[in-house]
Amino acid sequence: MSTPLVGIVMGSDSDWPLVQKAAETLKSFGVAFEVRVISAHRTPDLAFAYAGGAEARGLQVLIAAAGGAAHLGGVLAAHTVLPVIGIPVAGGALNGLDALYATLQMPAGIPVATVTLGSAGPVNAALLAVQILGAADPDLRRKFHAYKEELKQKVIEGNAKVNATL
Repeated sequence: MSTPLVGIVMGSDSDWPLVQKAAETLKSFGVAFEVRVISAHRTPDLAFAYAGGAEARGLQVLIAAAGGAAHLGGVLAAHTVLPVIGIPVAGGALNGLDALYATLQMPAGIPVATVTLGSAGPVNAALLAVQILGAADPDLRRKFHAYKEELKQKVIEGNAKVNATL
């Protein structure tokens, strides 16, 4: 792939089995990306440096996945002007509710777009990144139109399949 346009950052390598779905989705659209493990709490200087240098390195969107206190998205957003998409990761005593709230509840001026808990979250984060990039890339926008058409066809096929059993 060419120069990465999307940076995928996760707070722990244990998040990779979930977050990998974002990488697979970006690959399916031909969007170049990079992946890093950076903790907002255990490696704050690294998080600051990564976010602060992301724009200069050509990244256009950041995706941040974290569980627990889940401040990664907010920390990255505080140090860049790039759009940041947060993926709350389920786990711990509150099964991800704490991560969801921490990712959602950002102060005015530091937006973090937040997707759902669970396996749909990373896919939707990647799709949102594709939509953001597609605003300036007609080819990517065409690919997204085709993707939406595929979704429509799956529903039509599912309807036919169910009705064939009646």
